[in-house]
Amino acid sequence: MKNFEFTSESVGNGHPDKVCDQISDAILDEILKFDVKNGLKPYKLNPSDRRGSRCACETFITLGFVCVGGEITTEAWVDVRSTVKKTLEEIGYTSPEYGFDFRTCAILNAIGSQSPDIAQGVDTGGAGDQGLMLGYACDETETFMPAPIEFSHRLVKKLKKARESREIPYLGPDSKSQVTVRYVDGRPAKITKVVVSSQHTAEVVEEKGGKRVMKDSAREEIIEKIIKPALPEEFMKDFDYKNDCFINPTGIFLVGGPQSDTGMTGRKLIVDTYGGIVPHGGGAFSGKDPTKVDRSASYAARYIAKNIVAAGLAEKCVIELSYAIGVAKPISVMIDTFGTNKIPEEKILELVKDEDIFQLTPVGIIEMLDLWKPIYRVSASFGHFGRTPLDGFFPWEKTDKVEILKKKA
Repeated sequence: MKNFEFTSESVGNGHPDKVCDQISDAILDEILKFDVKNGLKPYKLNPSDRRGSRCACETFITLGFVCVGGEITTEAWVDVRSTVKKTLEEIGYTSPEYGFDFRTCAILNAIGSQSPDIAQGVDTGGAGDQGLMLGYACDETETFMPAPIEFSHRLVKKLKKARESREIPYLGPDSKSQVTVRYVDGRPAKITKVVVSSQHTAEVVEEKGGKRVMKDSAREEIIEKIIKPALPEEFMKDFDYKNDCFINPTGIFLVGGPQSDTGMTGRKLIVDTYGGIVPHGGGAFSGKDPTKVDRSASYAARYIAKNIVAAGLAEKCVIELSYAIGVAKPISVMIDTFGTNKIPEEKILELVKDEDIFQLTPVGIIEMLDLWKPIYRVSASFGHFGRTPLDGFFPWEKTDKVEILKKKA
């Protein structure tokens, strides 16, 4: 279909699942800080190498309780309790008013170590697991992301900024967004529906028709200070804010965060990636060190796809990489440009497999993108892709292969 509507959602950094992602990645970052400081390497390629850490950290959260588990093998000592509390405080769970307080929550540490059967295959440079990973890029937005997920991320980022600056003081940490975009001739043309759900305090609640609902003045404030500034004007022409804009559709959102719902690491995979517009391989990112191809190969696939589109070789491109546990090279590489390619797809695939341009082994990916660094906590909310590569963060968003791709193409 060339004419259709597509919807993507995002969630704020106070959403219970995203809280868990951030805790898991905060613990990973603490481990990697130790490895970097002490010169530990991700692979034990030589007998004299001190092997770096292995981390697969999972977090579960519910009312008043956080459980951190998983398989971690490391020389580092991480104060898990302190790291969890600091993360919760930075997110904004600082008061019982929000149903969760970092000062009083219980924390259980249930971390074990990685299986030696897996370690013997990973130490020599093999993949940490089997699986398939996908990366995508398109020219719909300046971030090379699909318009629906890009716009959804903008809304929850704006909610976070308005809450933290106290521009809208009654907002709580938990939030969600959803944007529907109409495509005409295969290109995004207009936003047709917007959903914003944000936790808030009782000060903006009133009785109306026998129900407790958010005050109309608060709804208008969210429209004026969140929705209108976050979304591009050219996509909002003739938008019906009365009938097509849904703000806290149930009426109120007083009970949010872990008080209202449990959270777990790795449950927002579509939010983390491309909003559902292309397939997902199924592996989560957060809490996993980059020897896990679920994470590193997904980053590499995005990096490759983004550079292909930025180089003008296609308007959109999806890359699939697949791996076998303990095996270094991918067992398959696939590209699909959806008919938007400017040169034959077979030629683009040759460029993807060219080791002078891209490295596709786990060791090569880590070196190519410099992934053995504590850069992951910031990726755990508002999507892993479409971000600005700054100060070593989000290196998979760089477009430094554009010129060589153009030249070789």
